[in-house]
Formats: sequence, C-alpha cells, structure tokens
Amino acid sequence: MMNALESTSTRPYLIRALYEWCTDNGLTPYIAVLADDTVQVPREYVQNGEIVLNVSFDATSALKLGNEFVEFKARFGGVAREIIVPIDRVIAIYARESGQGMAFPVPVPAASDGGAEGAGDEAPAEGAEPAAAGRGPIQLVPQAGAGDEDAPTDPQPPKRKRPALKVVK
Repeated sequence: MMNALESTSTRPYLIRALYEWCTDNGLTPYIAVLADDTVQVPREYVQNGEIVLNVSFDATSALKLGNEFVEFKARFGGVAREIIVPIDRVIAIYARESGQGMAFPVPVPAASDGGAEGAGDEAPAEGAEPAAAGRGPIQLVPQAGAGDEDAPTDPQPPKRKRPALKVVK
C-alpha cells in the first residue's frame, strides 16, 4: 500500500482537469509559472520572476501536459519557441476571461548544502517574493459576484452586472 509521501503529486492531474474545464467551456487557459533556471521560457517576457503563458489550443502546438513537464511550442513576437516547464514550477492555472482556476504552493528552492534550513539563505529566483502562509506570489482575483470572501478586494469593487432580458416583439 502506498502512503501519502510515496504517492505522485496531484498537481499535474489538477492542471489537466482545469485545462479541460477551460476548453470545454470556451475559456482560454493560462498558466502562471515560477521562472527560475529550471524552466525553458523566453526570459524577455519574465516579470518579477514569473511568466504567464497562454496554453490554449490556438496559441500552442504539440502541447503535452505530462506528469513531469508542460511542453509546447508557441510564438513570441513572431518567433517560434519551445517551452518546457517542470510541473512543480506551475504556480497557477486559470481562465483568462473569468479568473477562475487554482493556485498551487510555490516550490521551495532545493538547498544543495543541507536541507530546508539552508534554503532561506538563498535569494529568491529573479525577484520572486517568498510565499506567505502557503499562498504563492500571485493572487487570482475572481470576477465580481463570484462570492469568495477570502479574495482580496479593491477599494472600489466593480459593480455586479445582472443579466438583462430584451423583449422582442
């Protein structure tokens, strides 16, 4: 019998499930990636140690959402690039249109000199902020009316739009 420490990560399965949910609902799946030296992404698009990638069918070719890596080819500024992202560097997957999705814990940098205590001595990758209370450096803000009281709020929250019916004679 396999215990929790020996089981495989749920992250790749959740990424595939949310990717499928986005595409089934006509939404555009985006992934937020912690861009350290283990990822192969165009560095000129990295901001604050992160990059957000459109992984929709229209934006990628040869997309593979594997258990170890997210791999695909895409154009950036008209130049074809091969993208390779280790699964543990995907820190969120969400729908561009609604913001609905899931954020994952930010991976702790591996300390080569002796365990987790030494990891705090290393500088964050390319200006990434350390995770606080299990939350990653990004925050997905739900659309108005999503009902998530734990989500950060703007000083002036957007007004809720109600569906309107048009009477046709």
